[in-house]
Amino acid sequence: MTTTDAVLQVRGLNVYYGDSHILRDVDITVKPGQMVCLIGRNGVGKTTLLKTVIGLLRQRSGAVELEDRDVSALPPHQRARSGIGYVPQGREIIPQLTVRENLLLGLEALPGGLQKNRHIDPVVYELFPVLEKFLNRRGGDLSGGQQQQLAIARALLGKPRLLLLDEPTEGIQPSVILDIERAVKRIIKTTGISVLLVEQHVNFVEQADWFYAMQRGGMVASGPTEELSQEVVNRFLKV
Repeated sequence: MTTTDAVLQVRGLNVYYGDSHILRDVDITVKPGQMVCLIGRNGVGKTTLLKTVIGLLRQRSGAVELEDRDVSALPPHQRARSGIGYVPQGREIIPQLTVRENLLLGLEALPGGLQKNRHIDPVVYELFPVLEKFLNRRGGDLSGGQQQQLAIARALLGKPRLLLLDEPTEGIQPSVILDIERAVKRIIKTTGISVLLVEQHVNFVEQADWFYAMQRGGMVASGPTEELSQEVVNRFLKV
């Protein structure tokens, strides 16, 4: 595969927390319109990888490329405006702001930011109808599942070409997990956005096109999810 086939190309990434070597020579590729899932037990570096891709952490060596552009030196807000959306673990919505106000924050990733962009694309209401119903409700008054839908919608309003999702189903009731799964699949199908997610929910993992399995900060297995064996599931998806 040539680099022009990739939305995201991570090459030889090494990341440290102080003297602790967290990511070790990590290489991953995400193609256009593809859902790629990172799996592995807790503490192996999955969240660190997403934080490095968005720029919250800096690599000691290696590169992060978005559509053949090296963004390794860019701060997070510039990576967002370059086309990377990020929904962190824990969602990080602003609890005192209304749903509408939280959504508006997503427009900061567009050229000109909020000064030039005030229109909320109604597609987010089609994906997550509950948000339109609760536009004037404070974010902190939403359920965990509703907050997760808000966080994904907020990221989508920046019109990313790559969406990073860190454990989007964590702590969410099963019926809402299904809503989020369907929404993510629909996002990819209708917009062509690529998705890189960290996930432990096996049914969601199986929706992905490709998986990478992490262990001790490195990639130890990868392949199409249709070839995901029970042995790999037991090894990497059991917390």
